[in-house]
Amino acid sequence: MIEAVFLDFDGVIVESADIKTAAFHAMYRAYGEAVVERAVAHHRANGGISRRKKIRHCHRTLLGIELAEADLDRLCHRFSMLVEDAVVEAPLVPGAGDFLASHHRRLPLYVVSGTPETELLRIVERRDLGRFFAEVHGSPREKPPIIQGILAKLGLTPEQTLFVGDARTDYDAADACGVPFVGRVGTDGFNPFPPQTRVVRDLVGLMLA
Repeated sequence: MIEAVFLDFDGVIVESADIKTAAFHAMYRAYGEAVVERAVAHHRANGGISRRKKIRHCHRTLLGIELAEADLDRLCHRFSMLVEDAVVEAPLVPGAGDFLASHHRRLPLYVVSGTPETELLRIVERRDLGRFFAEVHGSPREKPPIIQGILAKLGLTPEQTLFVGDARTDYDAADACGVPFVGRVGTDGFNPFPPQTRVVRDLVGLMLA
């Protein structure tokens, strides 16, 4: 019996993964199409990792620029300005609303995301989703220690929980903690998960054993 569920946010609860991809495109457009393609590819290959790490990596490896903290802060703020309102307005993943409404009174639901936590909390509040979640967690904390802390607090074994994510980093975090995993593969069919991973197209009919 599942006693708690961990959920990524972008691409699992809200159809916002493409918004983040478009923001990376906009961030690097001035450096030419080749840089844009590689920056977007890095972003997509590392879904669930904080934008701070991705931007630092892209500047270092694609542009040869080692960002000072103040410059990185400025770029991350620009990224937030590009995405926050769009994420607030984005549709829910099909079935997500029913899933949250059906399960939040029966068992605790936890958001575990790579989005900066302060921004994520604003988005959750603006979308009036906070009532569905026991807690909302974002970066800079990594996902495995967040999950491990919740397991310890609740006194649950990993097998009593489930992680639903749309990125390989979600799978890796669940695997590191021994938590069963379901991968959400979106409408573009991009599947970053190892073979034999249980996947769903959306949250319609997602069953909790």
